[in-house]
Amino acid sequence: QVQLVESGGGLVQAGGSLTLSCATSTRSFSNYAMGWFRQAPGKEREFVATISSNGVTTYYADSMKGRFTISRDLAKNTVWLQMNSLKPEDTAVYYCAATRGAATSRKSAYSYWGQGTQVTVSF
Repeated sequence: QVQLVESGGGLVQAGGSLTLSCATSTRSFSNYAMGWFRQAPGKEREFVATISSNGVTTYYADSMKGRFTISRDLAKNTVWLQMNSLKPEDTAVYYCAATRGAATSRKSAYSYWGQGTQVTVSF
């Protein structure tokens, strides 16, 4: 069982930045690709970014490219999502997820999910 705990959400003005963290206590963190997803009220949960188990490969949703950066530290068992130039439409609950497979944008590939952290971007 992999437990994931997100933190770092909050209220920020449009154009601002936030960094989300996802910590896990699993000893096999290096075996998992990690992903960030988000869900806005009344919408489906959507892919944001993913990073491979060794941290070499990353993928982003088109609307996040150039604004968001995913990274991980194997020694700290932590993955981050740096979000810059935030827009009101980025408002959502952001979830961290883990998969033993390759880094992927497919929600169904992820076996473990955190509880989510709220990000609110004001005008």
